[in-house]
Formats: sequence, C-alpha cells, structure tokens
Amino acid sequence: MHTMSYRCVVGLFILTMAFSAPPVFAQADDGARTPGAVTLTDEALRLHRASLVIDGHNDLPWCIRKYADSSFDKMDITHRQDKLQTDIPRLRQGGLGAQFWAAYVPSKTPEGVSATRMVLEQIDLIYRMVERYPDTFEMAFTADDVRRIHGKGKIASLIGIEGGCTIENSLGALRMFHALGARYMTLTHGDTIEWCDSATDVQPHGGLTAFGEDVVREMNRLGMLVDISHISADAMRDVLRVTKAPIIASHSGASGVAEHARNVPDDVLSQMRTNGGVVMVNFFSGYVDPEGARIMRDIFGVERELHAKYPEEDDYRAALKAWKDEHPIPRGTVYSVVDHIDHIVRVAGIDHVGLGGDYDGVNTLPEQMDDVSSYPYITQALLDRGYTEADIRKIHGENILRALSDAQRVARRLAEPRTP
Repeated sequence: MHTMSYRCVVGLFILTMAFSAPPVFAQADDGARTPGAVTLTDEALRLHRASLVIDGHNDLPWCIRKYADSSFDKMDITHRQDKLQTDIPRLRQGGLGAQFWAAYVPSKTPEGVSATRMVLEQIDLIYRMVERYPDTFEMAFTADDVRRIHGKGKIASLIGIEGGCTIENSLGALRMFHALGARYMTLTHGDTIEWCDSATDVQPHGGLTAFGEDVVREMNRLGMLVDISHISADAMRDVLRVTKAPIIASHSGASGVAEHARNVPDDVLSQMRTNGGVVMVNFFSGYVDPEGARIMRDIFGVERELHAKYPEEDDYRAALKAWKDEHPIPRGTVYSVVDHIDHIVRVAGIDHVGLGGDYDGVNTLPEQMDDVSSYPYITQALLDRGYTEADIRKIHGENILRALSDAQRVARRLAEPRTP
C-alpha cells in the first residue's frame, strides 16, 4: 500500500453544459406520450451542482491495465481519452462527487497468476491514480470522508472489489483487503466460484455455501458492504437471510423492468426495505432496455462457448465481435434508466435506490448516457418524472452514504464485548 500525501486544495467544479428549454415529448404510434431527447434546464443544472452525486461502480482501473499497462504516463486522464468513457475533464463535467472504483479481477486468471495478486495490483493502481492526480481525487473510507472530500471540491475515491475469487477462500485475505481500503466486495462475477453461485453460470450451490455465509458475516464484522450484483437470485436471498447490515447491488437493474439474471427480482427488492440496502442502477443497455436484456440474456454463456472454441485471445475477440454485430441491442434512452429507478422506488422505496453506471465496463449505453459527463441528464429525467429535490438527492448519493454508515455502525456494535 502506498503512503499517501494529499494537498488540501479547495476548488469548485464547474459543469460546462449549456442551459436550454424544458424537454419535449413526441407522440408514439399508440398515442402514448413518450419522451424525446432530454434537454437540460437551469433548474436541473442548479440541483445537480448542489447534489452529492455518487456512482457505485466504474471499471476505469481495469481499462488502464488493459490499454495502458497500468500506466498513467501512457494514458494520462487529465486529457480526454477516446478509448475510455472516463477521464478527469468528463468527470468534472458530469459533476461526480464520489466514485467507487472497481478493483476487478476475472474469475479465471492467467496461468500462474493468482487472483489475490491481481486484485492487489488493481488496488495499487487506484492508489497510484489518486496520488498522481491529488487536485482531483482523494481516498475515502467512510461516509464522513466522502462529505469532507466533496466539500473540498475533489472526487472522493472508494474501492470496491469485484469478484470473491480474489480472496482465494481466505477470510484473512478478505480482512487485509478491507485494511487496504476496500469498502465493498461483489461476491462473484460472471462465473460461479467455490462458495457462491453466479447469476450467469451454473448454480450448483443453490446460493451460498456455508463458507459463503461466513464471508457475509465477516464482511458485516468489518463494516464492508456485501455487493449482490452478479450473484444468483438464490444467493441474494441467502445474503439477506444471513446479513446483519445493509447490502448493496453496486451495478444492477430491476428484473421487473428488464428480465435478465443480472437484475434484481422483486422479492429481493422488497426485502431491501427492512434490510436498509441500496440497488444502484446499471446503465448498460443490455440490462436496462427490455429488448436488450432479452438479446443479452445468454451473453456470458456465449462468451464461455467462444472461449472454448477459440483459445487464442485474438480469435476469441474477433468471434465475440462477430456475434455482437449479429445481435445488435437497442440503446434505449435516459428514461430507460429512470424506468428502473421508478420500479425500485415502487417496490423497495425511495431510500433504497442509487446510481451504478458501470462506465468503462460496458460498450453499449443509452442515448445521451455515453460517458461520465452524462449524469446531469439523470437529474433532468428525474425532475421530468416528478421527483422532488429531496428524493433526487437521495438517489444521487444520500442513500448509499446512509448504507455505508449503517454497515460501519453494525461493525462497531459487533465489535463491542458482550455482557455476561
């Protein structure tokens, strides 16, 4: 872990977006009123600037590893990077106040390379990014840290581990990741692991194993949020049965809107009310658009089949591109994302929804949601749907801050000595 030094630089971020008239609506063929392109208003921009906007999941660290050999000399994000959906100019334009950066590791790592080593390298990369750009980023570990850093005009940077394979069946490794700053862990990714079923793979465990339940209990004890994105619906239910703290889905939608295994079913959403958890809505068109979800329902299985058929990486990439070219998905609109927010609010309540864009982890996004500059369009679309300013502030960031605070409060309570 790097020894970090931060300069206290107070700044104001500026949204460089034009003011214009309220949104217009077009008539659909069936006579229903369907929204056209979202047009930003003065009211939306004012509210957005005044809000603390937090995103639950961004895969920039993996892209820096993939495209630039983990080097910010090779890919300097102070400049616009056309290969990416994330860079500092567009983060500022989007008015982001805090980001959970994903320390992602594939379930199947290269031969001879451990998942634990890879996630340590990803955590190191996040720390190096913050150290490289101290005027923009500062590490955060608590909700109070987020508010303090945001007050200084910086983007509070938190770490979320994506993939329980990284702990290699070791609670000791989990504890060390928490000590290094990880504040959530996604229990698995696209593949089932030894102790947790994936939503997009075979599900031999029927949810969590006994060790998987121990992982949840230890995360509760540490004050680390349990992330149910990517895990099977039965595993979600097991987590809710075992946990004593709020949980999150860092980048998932609602199955009731778009039926895909990566989205959260209504019975799980309804339990969020009592659990206190938060579902942070993914922006990927293949999860939020209903037709896109139908087309992408078996994408993880397709990827596995193509990997088996084409062991050479270049051949696999070409075959996967050909499959996607033959199966185009509709992009949807900003309102496609807000449809999921609406549904989660109806089923779980306004206190249990947030934003988890999955930028730089997906390749197809709704119209007007192409990159991290796009968050103000969500604010406008929520206003268009009649959400109050207080509700929008909850969705933007207050809900996830409350869940993080509650999880850490549970950890303190669990650490208290029991009276005889």
